[in-house]
Amino acid sequence: MVIVSDTSPVVNLAAIGKLNLLPNLFGKVYLPVAVYDEIVVRGAGQPGSSEIQAAPWVEVKQCANPPLLQQIRLELDPGEAEAIVLALELQTQNVLMDEKDGREVALRYHLKPIGVLGILLEAKNRGLITSVRQCMDDLKVIARFYIADSLYLHLVALASE
Repeated sequence: MVIVSDTSPVVNLAAIGKLNLLPNLFGKVYLPVAVYDEIVVRGAGQPGSSEIQAAPWVEVKQCANPPLLQQIRLELDPGEAEAIVLALELQTQNVLMDEKDGREVALRYHLKPIGVLGILLEAKNRGLITSVRQCMDDLKVIARFYIADSLYLHLVALASE
């Protein structure tokens, strides 16, 4: 499966020690230059920075459609915009993205955004983690990742926990 990632899923999974889920679920993960920069250069010393820099399963790619990128940048930050454009250029529908605005724009371009919570649920379904609940608790406490109570309960039920 070809997948492109925005910054948030990578950083949040790294914060809770679950970055290994990405190569285990998807194999190679494409990062646009802006996302790599957010994680490795500007995020030096933060969760995921050194891991991404050394990861053999990460491929960094430059977007090749400046007009489309400029258009999407009117609505989104550089990482989200580049992730969407790169997914379109790689002809994949799969994009890892958590932010609501980014997900809405991705859907307009007929992409399928998957957030960190979707990654956790898929990891549980494949036996890569034992508890979605524990990972969500870690996200809330360690990464300060907001999860609405109703969504939390829904995911716990989906994970049969």
